[in-house]
Amino acid sequence: MSAYPYEVIFCIVNAGYSEAAMDAAKKCGAKGGTVIHARGTANAEAEKVFGITVEPDKEIVMILVPDGLTDQILHGLYREVGLETAGQGIAFALPVDKIVGLQIDQAK
Repeated sequence: MSAYPYEVIFCIVNAGYSEAAMDAAKKCGAKGGTVIHARGTANAEAEKVFGITVEPDKEIVMILVPDGLTDQILHGLYREVGLETAGQGIAFALPVDKIVGLQIDQAK
């Protein structure tokens, strides 16, 4: 368990794959998320090093979760929409220490 009660997961996928990312996260315990439309950039050297082609149209799925669910959701995202898939997604988590505006079960 981390020092923070919640984490926010960001999953960046090619446009059109945010629903697949959210479905994968929900299978692992997430309740919902927010999709942000974005554009990606990379130079030819970065594409060669990582062995991927960077599509410019992206979607970012932002998912707020209790810290105990983070690892299983990240692994689920990797399986369903990771770099080896058509979604070419990457995901990472950041700690969240305060939340307002949501009714979140405080029992742990």
